[in-house]
Amino acid sequence: MKYVVLLTGNNRMAINEFFTYMDNSLECINTSSRYDDIMNHLKYISPDVFVYCLYGESPDDIKRFDNVEQRITEQGIPIIIVGNREECEQFTKIVPTTQATFFQRPISAQKLEHSIVELLEKQGEKKSAAGAANAGGGTDINKAAPSMPAELPKPPARKHILIVDDDSSVLKLLKGYLAERYDVATAINGKVAMKFLETKRTDMVLLDYEMPEENGAAVLRKIRENSKTRNLPVVFLTGITERGKIQEVLALKIKGYLLKPIDMEKVSSTIKGVLGRR
Repeated sequence: MKYVVLLTGNNRMAINEFFTYMDNSLECINTSSRYDDIMNHLKYISPDVFVYCLYGESPDDIKRFDNVEQRITEQGIPIIIVGNREECEQFTKIVPTTQATFFQRPISAQKLEHSIVELLEKQGEKKSAAGAANAGGGTDINKAAPSMPAELPKPPARKHILIVDDDSSVLKLLKGYLAERYDVATAINGKVAMKFLETKRTDMVLLDYEMPEENGAAVLRKIRENSKTRNLPVVFLTGITERGKIQEVLALKIKGYLLKPIDMEKVSSTIKGVLGRR
C-alpha cells in the first residue's frame, strides 16, 4: 500500500515537480494553501505525511498555518517544511514550537521522496515496538467468545456514483469522503467517463464543468444522447461564481451544482437530495 502525501504551500512550481515525480511510488494529493482546503483534506484523507512548500509567505500566512499544524500534530502526522534558508528561519521564529522536519531548497524530488519514505518507515518501526511493549501476555482462551446472532441482517444496497474531474486531487478527496457510504468510481475526462457508463451501473454523476478538451457541458450532451444514460442524474462541480454563468449551467437541466473549493457538507446533502437518504 502506498504512503499518502499531502502537498501544499505557495511554491506551486516545486509542488508540481514533486507531485509529478513521486506520484508513481507515493500517493500524492495536491491542494491549495487555503486554510479551509487543507482542513478538508485532513478531515477526509488522513495522509501519512504533510509537506508544505514555502515561497514568499507573509508572517500572517505562517501564523494561520500554526492552527493547521496543531491539528496535524494531534493526528500524529509528521510535517515536512521545504523552503530556502530565510523562509525556514522566518517560519521557526513565528512558530517556535514547531515539530516539523525542514529541508532547504534546492532539493530534488528524488531526495525528498527518499526522505519521506525513510521518515515514515522509522515512524512505523517505533509504533510496532511500542505496540509489542504494550501487548498483554497473550489471549485468554478461557474467556467465552461473544455470542453471534444466527443470521445477520443484509445491509442496504449501496448506490453507485461516478466522479468526473481532470484534477486528480479532487477525485481523491471526494472518493475518500464518499467511499464509506457509496460505491465510487472516478474518471479523469469525458471519454473515460462515457466508456465506463456504457458498461457499469451508475446511479449519479458528479461532473466537472471546466475540463480541457471536452468540458462538462459537452460530456452532459453525450450522456443525454445515449439511451442507456439519458435519465442519469448529473450534478456539476464548478468554480464559476458569476450569476449569469451559473444560470447557463442550470439551463442544462442538471440536478444541481457544487462550487469549488468543495464543501463536504454540501456534497453530502446534495447527494442525499438526489439519491435519497439512507
